[in-house]
Amino acid sequence: MTQRPQAEGISQQTQNQQGRLFGVPLGDLGWFASLLIGAAAGVIGFFATTFVGIFGIMIYNAVTHANVDYEYAYARGGLTVGIITLVAAWGYLGTLWVKRITRKG
Repeated sequence: MTQRPQAEGISQQTQNQQGRLFGVPLGDLGWFASLLIGAAAGVIGFFATTFVGIFGIMIYNAVTHANVDYEYAYARGGLTVGIITLVAAWGYLGTLWVKRITRKG
């Protein structure tokens, strides 16, 4: 059984306490990386909600023989969720960035 140095255990513990998303340490992002990841989260939210909305409208139209316009999946579903996700992601990542900047100074 080998012993690990004390400093290695401390740095590993500090790294585990930081927030991670798919292996990316969210606390160490710069302002541009935060903008990009926030925008990517908004785009993913938009497309996922639009996809689910289109299939929901398609099933509803098939079952009820109605003629609901597919534009609702985009305008009322995907766009709304995409904007909310974008603002929430930018808010969260922005606060992490501001905290990191103020701790250094």
